[in-house]
Amino acid sequence: MARPHVMVVPYPVQGHVIPLMELSLMLAKQGIKITFVNTKDNHERIMNAFPSGNDVSSQICLVWISDGLESSEEGEKPGKSSEAVLKVMPEKVEELIECINGSESEKITCVLADQSIGWALDIAEKKGIRRAACIPASAAQLLLGLSIPKLIENGIIDKDGTPMVKQVIQLSPAMPSVSTEKLVWVCVGNKITQKHIFQLMVKNIKSIQKAEWLLCNSTYELEPAAFSLAPEIIPIGPLLSSNYSAGNFWPQDLTCLKWLDQQSPCSVIYVAFGSFTTFSPTQFQELCLGLELCNRPFLWVVQPDITEGPKNAYPEGFVERVADRCKMVGWTPQQKILSHPSVACFISHCGWNSTVESVSNGVPVLCWPYFADQFLNRSYICDVWKVGLGLEQDGSGMITQGEIRSKIQQLLKDEQLKARAKDLKEMVQIGTGQRGLSKNNLNSFISWIKT
Repeated sequence: MARPHVMVVPYPVQGHVIPLMELSLMLAKQGIKITFVNTKDNHERIMNAFPSGNDVSSQICLVWISDGLESSEEGEKPGKSSEAVLKVMPEKVEELIECINGSESEKITCVLADQSIGWALDIAEKKGIRRAACIPASAAQLLLGLSIPKLIENGIIDKDGTPMVKQVIQLSPAMPSVSTEKLVWVCVGNKITQKHIFQLMVKNIKSIQKAEWLLCNSTYELEPAAFSLAPEIIPIGPLLSSNYSAGNFWPQDLTCLKWLDQQSPCSVIYVAFGSFTTFSPTQFQELCLGLELCNRPFLWVVQPDITEGPKNAYPEGFVERVADRCKMVGWTPQQKILSHPSVACFISHCGWNSTVESVSNGVPVLCWPYFADQFLNRSYICDVWKVGLGLEQDGSGMITQGEIRSKIQQLLKDEQLKARAKDLKEMVQIGTGQRGLSKNNLNSFISWIKT
């Protein structure tokens, strides 16, 4: 009898690829064949990021399709990916399914699609293939997306997703809140990108009903209110990276682990803003000076295009002044960093992967969201779980060096906040433990695939 064969289709950005690749590796360990589909550009970046001897590609089949928009010079851009997802990828994925099922003995028996691309579920249904969807983000974010028709009906947004009124949305008292100005499709770049994202989300409301399983990269302990509102969403997370390089678009600088080993316990400020965040040159300099003012060791992930205009224009003399207590790298094995005893806190953009990694390790968070669902995640961190603080802009929209220093000092002196972070870590471990709900749900999903 042929092995079950699952085709995994992520939304083509790193924050979605990483958890779906982690889930794919878990399924592969159970004897399930995995074909993991990336765009050509992303596939090449992942392959180039693998260190020598990495065995991910021997465990799962990594394939690529054209997105019709290849240009490695552009890098990872939300506008580019949203256009590819809407206009090119559906046809290419369907062609790939037909090719595999027409030529291989181990035909695709299930399509596991990123919830953000519901058209993959439509294709699977059309071809009589079983279907599952995975939400790389929070359950709360999915529920907010599913509320779009009601938001239109109530006059909160128009049919194009544009906010009609400025107000704070909270689906239940125990859930995070978000302003209409910060809804995920409103703050993802230019108007064209916003339109693409909103169109995808509206289409997904219908497509998601075709999923036989609706998995979520979260755990009941983190989002009890959201899972109670929507019991059809099945928590199987957090899907924390067990492999240094699985799904990463950049090679990881492992020297930062040795540097951390040399630091005192709970002394290091870890600073990382994901793969999309950019700063104005002035804001970048304020961040530099704020870190310098703290007079603490810090580990900072500095991407080449983190600043607009001139590349990483540090304040004059900054690098020399902080050289003896800082480490600046291009990319890190973040899960390893956050579990290191030297790390005291995390200055984060609040992407969902970073959020679940921080709470899973009991690390307090200083929140600096940039776009998409990051504002909703900040509300979880600051308002619901109360394991972090938010950085506030001044009258000109700047987060000043003084604000950065003040909030870091406040965060590190707040013993109750740190105790809550530790308690939340223990709660998450219960959910992911051998008898935890997330673990049981994952085992049930694996059994379904094999039947």
